[in-house]
Amino acid sequence: MMTRALFAFVCLFVGALTAHAQLPDFTQLIEENSGAVVKITANESNASRRREAIPQGQIPDALRDLFNQRRSPERKARSMGSGFIISTDGYILTNNHVVGSAKQITVRLNDRREYEAEIIGLDPRSDLALLKIDEDDLPVVHFGHPDNLKVGEWVVAIGSPFGLDYSASTGIVSAIGRSIPTARGEDYVPFIQTDVAINPGNSGGPLFNLAGEVVGINSQIYTRSGGSIGLSFAIPVSVALEVVSQLKEKGRVDRGWLGVYIQDVDKSLAQSLGLEKPQGALLAQLEPDGPADKAGLKAGDVVISFHDQAVIDASDLPHIVGLLSAGEEVDVTLVRRGKERALSVEIGARPGDSSVATAGGDILGLEVAELNDEALEKRRLQGGVVVVKVYPNSAASEAGLQVGDTLVQLGYQTLNAVGDYEAILKQLPTNTPVALRFFRRGRSIFRTIEIK
Repeated sequence: MMTRALFAFVCLFVGALTAHAQLPDFTQLIEENSGAVVKITANESNASRRREAIPQGQIPDALRDLFNQRRSPERKARSMGSGFIISTDGYILTNNHVVGSAKQITVRLNDRREYEAEIIGLDPRSDLALLKIDEDDLPVVHFGHPDNLKVGEWVVAIGSPFGLDYSASTGIVSAIGRSIPTARGEDYVPFIQTDVAINPGNSGGPLFNLAGEVVGINSQIYTRSGGSIGLSFAIPVSVALEVVSQLKEKGRVDRGWLGVYIQDVDKSLAQSLGLEKPQGALLAQLEPDGPADKAGLKAGDVVISFHDQAVIDASDLPHIVGLLSAGEEVDVTLVRRGKERALSVEIGARPGDSSVATAGGDILGLEVAELNDEALEKRRLQGGVVVVKVYPNSAASEAGLQVGDTLVQLGYQTLNAVGDYEAILKQLPTNTPVALRFFRRGRSIFRTIEIK
């Protein structure tokens, strides 16, 4: 007769075998897709490491040459990441933070072939970058349907954590639509949260479902140690497909813009605003003459549906709007003074996205944006464009320009808008100093800028 102890052991053993038999087999998925995953090494000439921690823009012109002579020797900074081939003619998708400041990018394939890659376009707001290598007949990945991903399903990451080539890790989807605002307060990506082991070097690599389709691009981890603790975040394929399309077409990404400042609705706000439950995006403030203002939306409205998509949390609204194109007219359902109302709004273009935003910025190494009437009035200016990014080792960097400077003159021509700026760029000579006038903290400054 079987003893109780033996019976319990047999039950545990059979249970373990049954559980093991239910786990998916990832071997075929990894074998079929590893060839399209690449290792990326990005080298950057880091000439900005100086003994003195003084920004170039704050150095008097008379002392700049002396200061430059005292720089530390130029050093090479290197970052490593992952990516994957999306077309047989050599287009590769990765993270912007892997290659955004690179001067030289090397792509290594699974069969050990290496290529120098060209940056087709960068999109810091989604943390995506599109590269191109000169090769044909390459293995490619296939994208999954954006709406099919479910919480709880198995996913597989392939990449180069800590430089260890073509490592695979598995886990499940923990959540969908996570909101993680950037340092600039922007929130255009509804991240996929997983418990897949993602570490430095996995950035830019693909996240596969069990059908072998890419459902996300691994981008961030939450960590206290520098390594994985089971909280990783991937950019969903819905965002990636739109970004790739625009980067291929024009080298930049234009996003929809509503012109509102929003906040979440808690229980007490829901009661005071006549909502049945806490939901939606509360419009705290509207940009004057912005798309929402022109459509008749008002501060205090709560948007509960936008473009036929439910707005549960406030962060849902920028996720929806950011994927729309300027000029689209969409339906909005909102609650105003306890009653539902239906309106339509024409999506605008997000200010600043009309700037030249190809690899490394424009030919001066800048990204610029329009100034609205309120900003111009605050600066006491009739026109101009504001600097939103200065790329390292560029003509703009050498001239000492800083984020926040307002450019009003380039050469002999006045800058009133981004369109003026872009037109003048096409006429600038090389290896010739050009006069530049800008305002910084209310003070007019003249410099020269030279395209080498």
